[in-house]
Amino acid sequence: MLLLSVVLDAAARPRARTGRDWRGVALHLMVMTGVFGLILAGTGNPAIAALVSVALVALFMVASNAKRKMLGEPLVFSDLALLVGVVRHPRFYFSALSVAQRWMLGIGAGIAVIAIALLSSGAVRPHLTGVALAVGAGLAVALLLRSRALDGLAATPDLEADFARLGMMASLLLYWWRWCGSSDPQPCPAVAQQPEADLPELVVIVQCESFCDPVELTGNPRDAFPGLEAARKAAWQWGTLDVSGFGAYTMRTEYGVLFGRSEDALGFRRYDPFLTAAGDATHALSARLRGAGYRSLFVHPHDLRFYSRDRLMPQVGFAAMIGEEGFPPRGAGAGRYVDDRMLGASVIGMIEAATEPTMIYTVTMENHGPWDSDTARDAAGRRDAYLRHARSSDAMLQDLTAYFARAGKSALLVFFGDHRPSIPGVTAPGGARHTPYVLLRFGSDGVIAPGTSGPTSLTPAELHHTILRCVTALR
Repeated sequence: MLLLSVVLDAAARPRARTGRDWRGVALHLMVMTGVFGLILAGTGNPAIAALVSVALVALFMVASNAKRKMLGEPLVFSDLALLVGVVRHPRFYFSALSVAQRWMLGIGAGIAVIAIALLSSGAVRPHLTGVALAVGAGLAVALLLRSRALDGLAATPDLEADFARLGMMASLLLYWWRWCGSSDPQPCPAVAQQPEADLPELVVIVQCESFCDPVELTGNPRDAFPGLEAARKAAWQWGTLDVSGFGAYTMRTEYGVLFGRSEDALGFRRYDPFLTAAGDATHALSARLRGAGYRSLFVHPHDLRFYSRDRLMPQVGFAAMIGEEGFPPRGAGAGRYVDDRMLGASVIGMIEAATEPTMIYTVTMENHGPWDSDTARDAAGRRDAYLRHARSSDAMLQDLTAYFARAGKSALLVFFGDHRPSIPGVTAPGGARHTPYVLLRFGSDGVIAPGTSGPTSLTPAELHHTILRCVTALR
């Protein structure tokens, strides 16, 4: 069992060119002994325990390789936190699988459950042996993690290199251990209170799902989005946003823009910074601008329990949240998510209702994949389906720009893509990852304030600080 688990672990990509580090192999063997012991303690059947243990490694290996092929990154410890989301929203995650894959997964899970139930043993000794193995392996892992043998090993995040050098199971465990030892940041001061007349009335930030420049996607200048092109020409600042994720990991970009802390500063927390974001509350735009008199709204036409936004956003200074229940039901043929033009119209309604300086942070959903249908399952069809939805996002940008030009309110409008889409046959994670962003400043007379003439590349954290500077410049 242990040998087969090592072989399966070695099949996970990226693979070592010159062999695995002995410490990674040792961690793997200890972990698998503990897993075997836990299953043996529950079933009392050594054969079933061995089979399930190996099957778990195989499942992790297949999932990791599939993830790396689609998103450019192997399995990391924080991915296991998403299992709660899979249970709550299976359709959201399993829609990426083909019908055949879903049937295979369901049948395989059913067979496994039935086999375990029928073949479990009632004898006491195997259960006690399993408990002893699990406890012993757990103690051995704890001692090794705390020993000086691991000093300097995976001390800083380098997922591709560490995964290849240590193996899948060992890197999952060691990265989790390093994450547990991460320190909290120092508190960040709020923006100082200013006379109300000096404040821009509105700060509207739109985080657009899977939005990218279509010309970079297709190579055809005729596919350019008119709203994006016009916004770039009028922008106070525009350019490319250098996001780390591809095809997923919205929360990494969202965290960077909201909290302004770089991935280098986060260390091992970078893989899912929302897991610990509540401890960074004073860094959030919503908390910092609250000190300057802003009331902040968080708008996302989806289930706010994703990434625990329902609990996190009030903790970091948002006065109100509007989720999917705040939008009218979608009619037949309207798509699975609230379309961006409807979302933009709702945001304009919130702006109209505002009676004090307000920041609205909006996360869109229309562009979320998969981008296919019963009549378009090839690469070209998926690309065209994506572009059809992304044009709605561009129209939303046009609508907001036109509104502020006539609204008679001083405002800052920020629009950016959270990551590029992962469209099989069209996009690949090995290429460029950046997305577009624009910042437009509007005076109370509707005039757009001029800014830089050329593009400026930013990270999400740098965009956070640019927004703060831009709010100051509006005074």
